[in-house]
Amino acid sequence: MVRKIFALLLFLFCPLVFAANTQILNVYNWASFMPPDVLTKFQKATGIRVNYLEYDSDETLYAKLKADPNSGFDVIVPTNYYVQRMWQEGMLQPLDKSKIPNLKYINPVLLNKEYDPSNRYSVPYMWGTTGIVVNTLYHDPSKITHWSDLWDPQYKNQLLMLDDMREVFGVALMDLGYSYNEKNPEHIKQAYQRLRELLPNIKLFNSDAEINIYIDEDASMGIGWNGDIHLVQEENPNVQFIYPQGHFPLWIDCAAIPKNAPHYQNALTFINFISQPQIAKEIAIYNGYTSPNLAAVKLMPKSWQENTVLNPPKSVLARAEVEADVGPADAVYEKYWQLLKLG
Repeated sequence: MVRKIFALLLFLFCPLVFAANTQILNVYNWASFMPPDVLTKFQKATGIRVNYLEYDSDETLYAKLKADPNSGFDVIVPTNYYVQRMWQEGMLQPLDKSKIPNLKYINPVLLNKEYDPSNRYSVPYMWGTTGIVVNTLYHDPSKITHWSDLWDPQYKNQLLMLDDMREVFGVALMDLGYSYNEKNPEHIKQAYQRLRELLPNIKLFNSDAEINIYIDEDASMGIGWNGDIHLVQEENPNVQFIYPQGHFPLWIDCAAIPKNAPHYQNALTFINFISQPQIAKEIAIYNGYTSPNLAAVKLMPKSWQENTVLNPPKSVLARAEVEADVGPADAVYEKYWQLLKLG
């Protein structure tokens, strides 16, 4: 998924200078996805200096490591379907789980998924879902229960769609009864044709300003990420997040170690550190999402624990479909995504 981007560079990253120093850790993470205080605490607790650099998309991360396998990063945080792509291409190191005892706190529902069976290469860092967003001042949420409701002509020029290819095509695919991770080119084409029918209702595609757009009511309906909409609700309680009937997407951002990480043991120490319940709680609250760490969730305010947008009940979560790498079909998506945006 694409995150909102803030220009925050916490520490200067310089692998050529620090590669030989064993008391160094080079972290490459999503923009504004790590509380600075957590890095300070880690450095004080371990004596390991953190060099921290941020990226704005999985594509940027992947391209960086693909172009330079010896770039010097020790810990990265790819979304789950990129975890799958990267380990299959030999870009990740297996984790020594004996050095990550805090793995025991991770929600079993988020482990052992298709993208990384047995979690050999990754540990869940943050997770979220995608659903329908409705402003109750303008629309009756009780009448919006399925993805197909977005196509109702009464919502002409009302929708905010995330500027995210997989999310947008996923809506159409699931509406058609197909998998979110569809690989059949004909089915992807059908999703494109279905999305063409939705264009009159789409006001804009945007991911970076999703929160502000819903707060300011520049769009009264659309799709969104549950953690972002949780933050929206703190400013505009008229905005609701709806888990549609049928399937909906679930993504997991994961801590992983690149193949040629120069400080492997330090990376394991860091992954274990951020998997501590108190630290995982701080990370989740900083980002506005719940945590994959069950013990961390129990440390959160009651209002967060009981929030069904952040923590959907098991009956709802059972309908979630986890993103997976679609392999060569990605080129088919790209082709129709470009046509859709032009249309």
